[in-house]
Amino acid sequence: MTEQRRTTHFGFQEVPVEEKAGKVAGVFDSVAAQYDVMNDVMSLGIHRLWKRYTLEMSGVRSGQRVLDLAGGTGDLAMKFAARVGAQGSVVVADINAAMLRHGRERLADKGIIGNVEYVQANAENLPFPGDHFDCITIAFGLRNVTHKDAALASVYRVLKPGGRLLILEFSKLNIPGLQPLYDLYSFKLLPLMGKLIANDADSYRYLAESIRMHPDQAALKNMMQAVGFEHCDYFNLSGGIVALHRGYKL
Repeated sequence: MTEQRRTTHFGFQEVPVEEKAGKVAGVFDSVAAQYDVMNDVMSLGIHRLWKRYTLEMSGVRSGQRVLDLAGGTGDLAMKFAARVGAQGSVVVADINAAMLRHGRERLADKGIIGNVEYVQANAENLPFPGDHFDCITIAFGLRNVTHKDAALASVYRVLKPGGRLLILEFSKLNIPGLQPLYDLYSFKLLPLMGKLIANDADSYRYLAESIRMHPDQAALKNMMQAVGFEHCDYFNLSGGIVALHRGYKL
């Protein structure tokens, strides 16, 4: 009797574990060029406030090392580069080459080149030494990772003692009366916007589905604690549409 093939979710689909990373790569290869525009349209610009809150909660100071994981087009990295200054460093890491290239070009166009480097890397097996970064952020990327527990353990390894992890991610809406409207937006309007702006309805349908499959606030906090993070907490933003999780390596 052959062993049953292991599967995981890709949106609402079940796919073989070994195929998920390639499917996610296809999504972001497709949307990279319009990613920033779509973020503004999808959130009515509110994603900038969520990221500003993350920046403020990070406590990052001059001279520190920051890893912006799944850093995409560099929104957070741009701000962190100014905070850490010439004596600090920011690493933008992303598994997707198209997103990384877009981020590098965007920051270079703004003259941000001296203290930022770019690394194509899988969050589940980060190619950095242990106890290396003062702060690690991952914004809207964890839900696309196949093995989230492995990614959290990898992040824990490369974080310095006393360092902190911040996860900004879509989460579970905690205003029940708004759920039908939120579902309508997610599964009808979002793919339509993807089709009109990025010429790709399917990728944005996947993104909406991936949000629903992501662990809720309490579950993600438990996952962080399970790999060793302490003093874990989370902050609901926009009624729980997004949550910022924070944990420390002591």
